[in-house]
Amino acid sequence: MTAHSATATRTRTGGPEDHGPKILEQVAGWALVAVIAMLVTQLGLL
Repeated sequence: MTAHSATATRTRTGGPEDHGPKILEQVAGWALVAVIAMLVTQLGLL
């Protein structure tokens, strides 16, 4: 059994995908940053 055939038979366990909408992840990340920034300023922590 070669290393390639051993890794090809592994089942995925729900980790991050190699393909998918990267722009959606970027938008969601920046939206989260904006929400945290608004929360910090509203609470007067900065």
